[in-house]
Amino acid sequence: MEILFDNKKIRELCENKSKAVKKLGSDCARKLRTRLSDLEAVSRVTELVAGNPHPLEGDRTGQFALDLAGGWRLVFCPANDPCPMKDDGGIDWSKVTIVNIEYIGDYHG
Repeated sequence: MEILFDNKKIRELCENKSKAVKKLGSDCARKLRTRLSDLEAVSRVTELVAGNPHPLEGDRTGQFALDLAGGWRLVFCPANDPCPMKDDGGIDWSKVTIVNIEYIGDYHG
C-alpha cells in the first residue's frame, strides 16, 4: 500500500528512528515501525490484521486506527482520489490502497 504523510513532523516521526524513540519511547517507536511495515506489506486496508485495525467514529469518522503501545494510535485516512465509497455513503475500506497518516498519539487523553 502507498503511504503518504499529512505533514513533515509526521513523516520525520515515521522515517527517523531516533526522533520516534525520543518522542514516543522505545516500545511505541518499535510498534510504529512494525505498523508501517504492515501497511507497506498489504495492498488494501482490509488486509491489515495486527494492531487491532478499526475505523473510527464520531469526530474522527473517515479515519482508521492501528494500536501502537501505551494507548497511542497510528491514525490515517484514505488518500485515493476519488475516495472509494459504499452505497450507504461510508468509506469502502476494502478498496483503499493509498493512505495518509494524519496523527500519531493518544486521542483519548
